[in-house]
Amino acid sequence: MDPMVSTDWLEAHLYDADLRVVDATLPLVGQPGHGRDTYEVAHIPGAVFFDINAVADRSTDLPHMLPAPEAFAKAAGELGLGRDATIVVYDAHGLYSAPRVWWTLRTMGYPRVFVLDGGLRKWRAEGRVVTSEAAQPAPTAADTAFRPELVRDLVQVQAHLQAGDAQLLDARSTTRFRGQAPEPRAGLRSGHMPGALNLPFDEVVNPDGTLKSEGELRPLFEDVGIDLSRAIVTTCGSGVTAAVLALALARLGRDDVAVYDGSWTEWGGRPDTAVVTGA
Repeated sequence: MDPMVSTDWLEAHLYDADLRVVDATLPLVGQPGHGRDTYEVAHIPGAVFFDINAVADRSTDLPHMLPAPEAFAKAAGELGLGRDATIVVYDAHGLYSAPRVWWTLRTMGYPRVFVLDGGLRKWRAEGRVVTSEAAQPAPTAADTAFRPELVRDLVQVQAHLQAGDAQLLDARSTTRFRGQAPEPRAGLRSGHMPGALNLPFDEVVNPDGTLKSEGELRPLFEDVGIDLSRAIVTTCGSGVTAAVLALALARLGRDDVAVYDGSWTEWGGRPDTAVVTGA
């Protein structure tokens, strides 16, 4: 099943009783403000705002790490997001932070989660209706069925690298991956994990913010050395754009791809992890 829905599809189903729409806007790294700022100006009617930084593990200083299933269920229930709903997630950039919430919901066992192709950017460019009126969701039970196979922690990633039993794919820019550009977050070393491959997330996204087609995506992954028949773990700066690559791989039928939640913020911020530079 393709993980994307079109703006045409969403407009046709916007008022279906079992549909829930989620605005998952997060500012780009280094961009001021809050995702809620965009939501309060204009959002798709009925959309609730999912605060990636708030619905997170508060016991760590790493940004927007997955919360415990119980904490997630409480937050999701307050947003009216039950596991029996069909959920469509979008962001204002086109395709940036929405995949993170798509992955989060799937990791928590939600079976019918999709991303709006082109996001709010495409929706508004097509002249479709928006509102500034905040949604008033009816609270609901939001039990979870945590799927640990979709997330990796530092110890698991180190084990993969040692055993060579999974491919690590980094979504950061080539210059950051090679250690030629500083990290946007202070205190992090530059470079990448030994053995990791690199496919910048924006290479899987069209200029209009839509996801590239299956025929365009497959050679992109294969050209950087990814074997689509083997296990894959995606990583990035803080676990957001890694989910963009996971989404693209889901379009290719690989809906089992895991995300390294701590990503480079964790790996590059420690003194005891191996870091290499160059291609």
